[in-house]
Amino acid sequence: MRARRSESFSRVALVSLLFAIALAAPRAGAQPAQQPEQVKAAQKTGPAPAPDGAATTTTTTTTTTTSTTATGDKPAAAVTPEQQARPAAQKPSVPAANGRASSTSNSMLDGPIVQPFVDDDKPNIIHSDLVTLTVTVTDTYGRFVTGLNKNAFSIFDDKNEQEIAFFSDEDAPVSLGIVFDVSGSMGGDKIMRAREALSKFVDTSHARDEYFLIGFNTRAQLLLNHTRDSDALLQKLTFVQTHGQTALYDATYLGVERVTRGAHKKRAVLLISDGQDNSSRYTFNELKRMLKESDVIIYAIGIVSPNDDSALGYGGRAILEELAGVSGGKAFFPSTGAEMNDTFERIALELRTQYSISYRPSAFANDGKWHKLKIKVQPPRGFPRLFVRGREGYFASATPK
Repeated sequence: MRARRSESFSRVALVSLLFAIALAAPRAGAQPAQQPEQVKAAQKTGPAPAPDGAATTTTTTTTTTTSTTATGDKPAAAVTPEQQARPAAQKPSVPAANGRASSTSNSMLDGPIVQPFVDDDKPNIIHSDLVTLTVTVTDTYGRFVTGLNKNAFSIFDDKNEQEIAFFSDEDAPVSLGIVFDVSGSMGGDKIMRAREALSKFVDTSHARDEYFLIGFNTRAQLLLNHTRDSDALLQKLTFVQTHGQTALYDATYLGVERVTRGAHKKRAVLLISDGQDNSSRYTFNELKRMLKESDVIIYAIGIVSPNDDSALGYGGRAILEELAGVSGGKAFFPSTGAEMNDTFERIALELRTQYSISYRPSAFANDGKWHKLKIKVQPPRGFPRLFVRGREGYFASATPK
């Protein structure tokens, strides 16, 4: 009897257990139905921080890019929305001979190497029908001539004489790039003489002149970006150490590229070196082409020793003269401290006594072609012959709308 009651109770307990399991099953299955709402909330408010070792998923409202790290898989760094919106930082690079940048570089001084990123397949063209020229006038003795009016000048654009629209002989501020050779051959008194002469040069500068300083040996480096602080400029050169080879073309390219971003319309570069290029990735022809396409005047100072100019050589002289000439500038070759001071003084005076002439080409065309220029000057009656110097031409293109 007791066995039957025990069996009956066991059956009742089993039925009760099965009934309880049947009731609990819908509740457990109802949980996944809430998942879409949780996902929607997470997409609106952003992902919650995940514990270490858990899968990490980053989602933005503008992209579908997802970065996931799971235990056992190869780790992948989490990406925040700010990082997704921000472009990847570019590594410093140096210019290559074909005008493209190389990803390898060696720093010669403290601070990052900054190199020109101008596509040499896209000329620095005149984006307007107004052409502006910076002109220097001298007499037969090389003295600068001032006080002329616009009627003394004639401008020929592809042999067609043009009407001058704007003329000025005022002392205008300059955006000036100083490209300084700090290679091993500039050691000793050479760099000291150049620093002293440069100090006197900046003392005569316009109050609104701005400077860019590029130092170069095996690589070119931007040492000082646009500044009006001449003391900071000279102080920067005080701590430069000379060593390495000479990347003259790269440094000049960088100097011109930086100066074209300057605040003033009048732009020039002082190129100070004692030797030929032996380390550049840009070629001479690539640099020459850039100078023809820019409106930057090059003043080249080839530093030689009093009794030995073999480091510069005839080839080096010819290169500096051609780079300066194609831009409307001039090359100098001082061999003593006194000559160095006179050279910098003369360049400073030239920048203060130049003429600015603008005209609108009578047959302007949006053709992107090279237009050859010729500038003539008529001396006042009774004066001897005068000589005029300016850039050789420009590339034309209409102003972008």
